[in-house]
Amino acid sequence: MGKSGGSGDERPEILIVEDEPGIVEFLVPGLGYEGFATRVAPDGPTGLRMAMEKEPDLIVLDLMLPGMDGFAVCRSLREHSDVPVIMLTARDELHDRVHGLEIGADDYVTKPFHFRELAARIRAVLRRRKGDGQAAPGHTLQLQEIELDMDLRLARRGGHDISLTRREFELLELLMRNPDRILPRDTILDRVWGHDFMGDDNIIEVYVRYLRQKLGEPNPITTVRGAGYVMRSQRPAAGEASASPEAGKEGGHA
Repeated sequence: MGKSGGSGDERPEILIVEDEPGIVEFLVPGLGYEGFATRVAPDGPTGLRMAMEKEPDLIVLDLMLPGMDGFAVCRSLREHSDVPVIMLTARDELHDRVHGLEIGADDYVTKPFHFRELAARIRAVLRRRKGDGQAAPGHTLQLQEIELDMDLRLARRGGHDISLTRREFELLELLMRNPDRILPRDTILDRVWGHDFMGDDNIIEVYVRYLRQKLGEPNPITTVRGAGYVMRSQRPAAGEASASPEAGKEGGHA
């Protein structure tokens, strides 16, 4: 499997082989927030060379690439490596999907796609390869005394199970995967509600309040006025600003 710790970065590494700048600009920060390191290749020959020089933990491989298409890249890779491959394509044709899987791709995602679907497929493929020594970022996330069970979709605090809605779980997961990192509101909207969300961004305040109510005291989520939200890797000292400045103006359930 991949050797993602060569530069001291222990995160699983994803090699993105994609020639569309818009998709690259969308995937790189998104995968970073999900707990992955990334490298990017803009064409088929470069992607193949980068994969052979330093094997990643997984490759996201576009089908239509300059210089060498995704089929050829995957076929060449399989002569030397069993690195997991998820293929991306704008062509939703059964023949293409079957051919990609037959030559060694592990999964297939059709454009346009939702980021969370791709992230979930990446984790699923890495879990299937767990026996080779590499798992997806944490089946159980833990921060302070809060645990997040990624398989059961359940939170725990102090030994007590906490039932979360899908959106609450995704928001808590994003915060816990980025400890001590202030997440701006637009990043949270993009990662949790999707880049095409057209509603009011006050919905973030509402769901942060729901999480605080369910998780209990001490409040694990800090509001950084004018910047966003953060979960600290250690519990804030008494008197630190962990209370929400939005308290009293958060609306009802959206």
